[in-house]
Amino acid sequence: MGAQARNERIAELLEPVLAEAGLDLEGVELTPAGKRRVLRVVVDSDNGVDLDTVGEVSQAVNEALDASDVMGEQPYVLEVTSPGADRLLTLPRHWRRSQGRLVKVSPVEGADLTGRVTGSDDQGVTLDVKGRPRTLAYDSIAKARVQVEFRRAADADAAD
Repeated sequence: MGAQARNERIAELLEPVLAEAGLDLEGVELTPAGKRRVLRVVVDSDNGVDLDTVGEVSQAVNEALDASDVMGEQPYVLEVTSPGADRLLTLPRHWRRSQGRLVKVSPVEGADLTGRVTGSDDQGVTLDVKGRPRTLAYDSIAKARVQVEFRRAADADAAD
């Protein structure tokens, strides 16, 4: 079985388990690590993911994997995690969850732009770019990524 097919089978197995816990499956990555493999399962929700949730869902994911033959006989280490701070924004739910965050967008045509997400729906996103609203359809975006901010504007306002 190829890597892509195995990842798809793992995703099909885990999506209902994660949905029951109120989580979305954001990614599955199986990589070799010496004589073992590492299975990284990336999960998220509208409310984020805390360590307690990761612990609970890790147990359910482990049980689902053990009850199936999808991982084969070779040993593996399971790693359940939330998306990194600099993940790509590819789905409407990623944009919704990034409300208020600073993002860098590479449009299909035109120069890159950076702005704060002020709104989104199933068709596109509205950014505040230097104080001016800019609405982009998702299909006009080649790549978009949340920018890491050490002190967000809202945090600075609250501190003053």
